Amino acid sequence: MRVYPEQLARQLNPLTPCYLIFGDDPWLVETSKAQICAAAKQQGFEEKVQLTQETGFNWHELQQEWQAMSLFASRRIIELTLPQAKPGTEGSQTLQSLLQQPNPDMLLIIQGPKLASEQTNSKWFKSLDSQGVYVPCITPEGPQFQRWLDARIKHFGLKLQADARAMLFALYEGNLLAADQAMQLLQLLSPEQPIGADELGHYFEDQSRFSVFQLTDALLGNKQDKAQHMLAQLHGEGTAMPILLWSLFKELTLLLQLKSAQAQGTGLNSLWSKHRIWDKRKPLYQAALERLTLPQIEHMLATASKLELMLKQQGVEDWTALSHLCLLFDPKAHKHLAHIELY
Repeated sequence: MRVYPEQLARQLNPLTPCYLIFGDDPWLVETSKAQICAAAKQQGFEEKVQLTQETGFNWHELQQEWQAMSLFASRRIIELTLPQAKPGTEGSQTLQSLLQQPNPDMLLIIQGPKLASEQTNSKWFKSLDSQGVYVPCITPEGPQFQRWLDARIKHFGLKLQADARAMLFALYEGNLLAADQAMQLLQLLSPEQPIGADELGHYFEDQSRFSVFQLTDALLGNKQDKAQHMLAQLHGEGTAMPILLWSLFKELTLLLQLKSAQAQGTGLNSLWSKHRIWDKRKPLYQAALERLTLPQIEHMLATASKLELMLKQQGVEDWTALSHLCLLFDPKAHKHLAHIELY
């Protein structure tokens, strides 16, 4: 049964034997899993076993855990992570046979990346889906993101004017984690009056901790000393690299679109509203577009892609390479850093 994250709460009492959480949105994945585990705890599931399908993974271990009696006579949760969502022949057979051995004291939670139709049509997936719940955790876009945003605004009890809602939409579309953190911050500030876009901007700018948006503004304005200081601060404060990469990808993709449109003779005035660029930020984009060439922007996007692959596939956070990527917002740096390779 397919159930979207916002509908999940209605499928947790009673629990089904299995929950399949697949998707690439970290906020939706973690929030969905947290809901299931919280409901499971209320229903007596007090132990948790975590398994990950890695090279040499022994599928008999999963079978043994499913059949094992708890040392403390409590109900147990097995969390199985499939990093590629491809269990293979042995794994497929194990998963298909697992729920044929009903065990009311066991709950299986399987998580992994976004599934293709090939995977949702596989025998192992259909077997589990027939007795459990499939939760697709795909980042909402456009109207769906607006609905999600409105629901979270209501959840936090925020009073936002229309322009402030539009600003949150423009700043955070595609990044639920950052959007949720921003709304938690606004809830802590607990303003008595409704918040407009101007007040919203001041709240974020007044925080002692630098934000990823301040970093990208400094980069667009080519204030390298300030940007490198901010990057060091963000690193020291434990800011997640995926959030920084997401922010840089967003800005570089936008610069590429603007620069490509310019090359085809489109004026910037017609592009501002199309890309929801606020008046306050137009000079930043104009400066970056005058300074950087199309090949330089493409090179920066390629570098960002390599950084993301290293992070996702190898778990490597290369902060030095990220610093070099930031330096490339200055066209002079392309000549000096062109020889640097990422490993």
